[in-house]
Amino acid sequence: MDDLEGKKCIGCQKPAKLRCPTCIKMSLPDAYFCDQSCFKAFWPIHKFSHSDVNGPYNPWPCYSFTGSLRPGRVTDRRPVPDHIPRPDYALHPQGVSLEERQSKSERVIKVLTDEEKEGLKVACKLGRECLNEAAKACGPGVTTEEIDRVVHEAAIERDCYPSPLGYYKFPKSCCTSVNEVICHGIPDMRKLENGDLCNVDVTVYHRGFHGDLNETFLVGDKVDEESRKLVKVTFECLQQAIAIVKPGVKFREIGNVIQKHANANGFSVVKGYCGHGIHRLFHTAPNVPHYAKNNATGVMKAGNSFTIEPMINAGTYHDDKWPDDWTAVTRDGRRSAQFEQTLLVTDTGCEILTKRDGNRPWFMDQIEQSY
Repeated sequence: MDDLEGKKCIGCQKPAKLRCPTCIKMSLPDAYFCDQSCFKAFWPIHKFSHSDVNGPYNPWPCYSFTGSLRPGRVTDRRPVPDHIPRPDYALHPQGVSLEERQSKSERVIKVLTDEEKEGLKVACKLGRECLNEAAKACGPGVTTEEIDRVVHEAAIERDCYPSPLGYYKFPKSCCTSVNEVICHGIPDMRKLENGDLCNVDVTVYHRGFHGDLNETFLVGDKVDEESRKLVKVTFECLQQAIAIVKPGVKFREIGNVIQKHANANGFSVVKGYCGHGIHRLFHTAPNVPHYAKNNATGVMKAGNSFTIEPMINAGTYHDDKWPDDWTAVTRDGRRSAQFEQTLLVTDTGCEILTKRDGNRPWFMDQIEQSY
């Protein structure tokens, strides 16, 4: 597939292949133009994205943001020492996982061996440790770039490769999704503000296995009551879904449980993104939708490993995407929250491989500390 397929001119939104040479030189997010005339016409606007001195940073002057959040500059990707093993996509020029593509065509929900279970458990434990470090760093005045640095260095210290780095060209080591960002937010130089919500999604690759989890944090002591309720209900949705996991349950049932609780509290469930199988592959079968009456296939068996990661919105469930091709946002600009755990189905239920000690999310600590 052509790497430029789907790229649009930031001026007129037509298909584009020409890249701004200044953006390339400054290692800024790629800006595309359809032709030289459009480049010249929109240069007086686009040039402001090259220097904060000339005005607010805005790499997409023609994009209509759905909410108040704006992107900051994205720094260069961080290096990973050569001695740390990498997943296959980290060695592919476009970040493509050929193993995932093969698995997708086979549509097999893997049953892990005892040895594979142990490998997955170790990766999940290390992923949890990395997320805990991110939680300690998250606060007003801290950039999501700094959170990415903390996660990256925590992963390296544990001989882990940060799984998001280079995955289909994702430029950073974790995802940081603030306020109306649903998922896949790219860490940047924007400082978190008192009252923000910030989800940090961490996945690490250790000795052949991925461990994936995320939590939504309250930033500071000025988070409004609706946002606090949104975070609380989102965690409850995850917990109620986990409670039904056991052999013989259909994967489609997870969405029924989540949507029932979210709707009862006045919130909506994102339909465009779902949970997924995980083990030696970052994303694989099964797909785990979080909304009701979905058409997911498959029945849980002991030895299956997958994530549940409900994304719950304060307003509409509809999503939009920033021109960076990653950052998913709510279409109405209202806030979103998410929690994720990696699970292993056992003979009688499931084991939460990425849970914090006591299965207590960080936001509960933050609420207690704010009173």
